[in-house]
Amino acid sequence: MNPFMCLGIAIITGIIFGKIMNKFKVPAVAGYIIAGLILGKSGFNIENGAIIDKLAFIGDFALGIIAFNIGSELEVSVIKKLGKSIFTIATFEALGAFVLVTASMLLLHQPISTALILGAVASATAPAATVMVLKEYNAKGPLTSTLLGVVAVDDAICLMIYSVASSIAKVFIKHEPLTMYRVVVHPILEIILSIALGLSMGILLCYLIRISNRKEEMLPFTIGTLLLLTGITMKFSLSPLLSAMSLGVMVANVSSNRTKAFKYIEDFSSPVIASFFILAGSRLDISLLPKLGIIGIAYFVFRILGKVTGASFGAIVAKSPVVVKKYIGFGLFSQVGVAVGLAILVSREFANSDLGSIVITILLATTIITEIIGPVFTKNAIIKAGEANL
Repeated sequence: MNPFMCLGIAIITGIIFGKIMNKFKVPAVAGYIIAGLILGKSGFNIENGAIIDKLAFIGDFALGIIAFNIGSELEVSVIKKLGKSIFTIATFEALGAFVLVTASMLLLHQPISTALILGAVASATAPAATVMVLKEYNAKGPLTSTLLGVVAVDDAICLMIYSVASSIAKVFIKHEPLTMYRVVVHPILEIILSIALGLSMGILLCYLIRISNRKEEMLPFTIGTLLLLTGITMKFSLSPLLSAMSLGVMVANVSSNRTKAFKYIEDFSSPVIASFFILAGSRLDISLLPKLGIIGIAYFVFRILGKVTGASFGAIVAKSPVVVKKYIGFGLFSQVGVAVGLAILVSREFANSDLGSIVITILLATTIITEIIGPVFTKNAIIKAGEANL
């Protein structure tokens, strides 16, 4: 079948499974992942490797939309109120996962390079599933706002951790020199340039929105800007998530038509984001689960433990509301997207070692579990916090 047929089947099947999951009071995103498992290499192999590669741009675009929508929640008033707590919690939850996973790998007698890279990948949290659950249940409140901010800035912190860890790992594997530029300057420069690009494109989009009178103009301007921004970040190896989030922040705080702009893109984005999760699910190979072994189990357990304890400790340090302290960590399980991107990067940077295959095997196997349980835990957290509109 050609890509159009495969995509059509994927969307229809995904939405049906999403509705089935809703019947059992489970977020629709879990249904999308399961539909992907059935249609992908773990099932009928309709969404095979060649088709997934041809449709990979949909995932990049979907992540851009998701990050743009996160930016819509970060108005200046919210940033002033939650700014300190967001960065504190994000730092502690990312470092918590990194430290616990790295330490557990060393205790299991894994090489230092393997321990560091697995720890760095564990620090990543993908915003897509969390944001989709919050939108599906129209969640509002301090936990929701904090969670959106944390998953937004987690990308920057994870990038810093990975840059340091990979530089040290290369010393042990490739015997490359450890330089200040690789460890500190390069990741900081990448973050600054990504944010600056997003804010600059945001100024352009604010102008285009201002001269738009109808949805038929405003929506194409927004989509076109997001596509252009995503393309530029990929061309120059910048962070598409940080750039798209910064684009959303600029529109949210500057444009007088921001409400319409975000509503139009949200109405448009549903099949795109559903496709992203279905295609992500189709990549997952259930046959990897038995191969996890003690290393994979340790990665899974200590990553979640690091996220939950780190986030809660960060909330205590930041003096966040009680609901944030109790439940913030349960919205941070998802790892598809950013972490998968890092795993692909590992396989390229450490091409002549076993590290790339180890990371990808563990990550994809554990992702099967986190992408199904993650939305459920997020939903339960916002319900217990009294922020879900059921």
